[in-house]
Amino acid sequence: MEGNPKENMLQLEHKIRDKSARVGIVGLGYVGLPLAVAFSEAGFRVLGFDVQQDKIDLVNQGKSYIADASEACLSSVVTSGLLEATIDQNRLSEVDAICICVPTPLTRTKGPNLSYIIREAEEISQRLKTGQLVVLESTTYPGTTREVVLPILERSGLKAGSHFYLAFSPERVDPGNKKYIIKNTPKIVGGIDPASTQMAKLLYHQVAESLVSVSCPEVAEMTKIFENVFRSVNIALVNELAQLCDRIGINVWEVIEAASTKPFGYMPFYPGPGIGGHCIPLDPYYLANKAREYDFHTRFIEIAAEINEQMPYYVTSRIMEALNAQGKSLNKAKVLVLGVAYKKDVGDIRESPSLKVMQLLNARGAEVSYNDPYVPKIQLPQDTLASVDLTEECLSAMDCIVIATDHSCYNLEQIVTQAKLVFDTRGITRGLKQKNIVRLGE
Repeated sequence: MEGNPKENMLQLEHKIRDKSARVGIVGLGYVGLPLAVAFSEAGFRVLGFDVQQDKIDLVNQGKSYIADASEACLSSVVTSGLLEATIDQNRLSEVDAICICVPTPLTRTKGPNLSYIIREAEEISQRLKTGQLVVLESTTYPGTTREVVLPILERSGLKAGSHFYLAFSPERVDPGNKKYIIKNTPKIVGGIDPASTQMAKLLYHQVAESLVSVSCPEVAEMTKIFENVFRSVNIALVNELAQLCDRIGINVWEVIEAASTKPFGYMPFYPGPGIGGHCIPLDPYYLANKAREYDFHTRFIEIAAEINEQMPYYVTSRIMEALNAQGKSLNKAKVLVLGVAYKKDVGDIRESPSLKVMQLLNARGAEVSYNDPYVPKIQLPQDTLASVDLTEECLSAMDCIVIATDHSCYNLEQIVTQAKLVFDTRGITRGLKQKNIVRLGE
């Protein structure tokens, strides 16, 4: 079998088409768990891998810890025997296709940290078998699949395109988005060779309605980075505009609303306390690091990242000014932050700007507490905090309430009525006229 590439392809193709192929998902987080459930619901036997035993136990009990993988769906596929989770990497040899969905964080110096990808590639390489398909989904810089993953896998003695298949297919998960999910979000696939692209497309066609094939992994990797950098740059633009509008005395929310009436050449982005999530704050640095290999400096992209990173500092200074206007010092002020998740209606706190704002307020002497119905507890450098209840007593006792995340569940009229001062970083109180509201960008 090892010496017959055509036969290898036909056998894997047949297994995928009749759903006898077993799919391995490495990393059962925000990307991996919903993907594991999607393949299971499509009729495949799925083996999920993770290094955290508590996640393994929860999955095997049918208990979801990710909002985009409903507990009902997870429980159903686990009960039916289609989905199983394990910490045992030796079981990689049991699967026909492996999707790598591990984290790609930054180092302390904001360089790419590929340690999770490298570690998993080494684990797979030790167990790689003829006919397997390996797909990297983790967001990373162009060249990672070919320059990092491929050489590690080929240490097995097997060759990509002949004995096994290798591709990059970026995750396009938008946590909390009910409209666009795995099924109806176009899936990009770029293989190390045509056979790898073909096999990866066939696999993902089982769970995604639309497939977009590109010429190579590097194009697929750059596409994912570009999508996130596009958002980073435009958010930075509107964050800078909000600061200018503050200074001039113009309402930035009214400006955005007016600009949005143009039916072409414009799409709205909104200011806020900064950016969060796993991708948008990190991807500009992945791209900048790669660009330096070619003596190229991504000045525009890096400036945008710096603007977004400075927003928590700007928000903190505006909160201080708002308190001062009421004759109150930030030092010893009681400040309640509403929302610590990085976006509305999810429990994801990765790189959340709310956490940075809380740290800055704390460092300036404020007594900081928070409420987030999706995040019951957080760990700050100074302390561990639990979410407080939004009682009338709590709200009226605060010197300032900061709306940092615009969760849909917040009763804005109640909050504004009972608060002494509200600082709104998201513009969600625009329909309210009370004089105790101060908004970013006004």
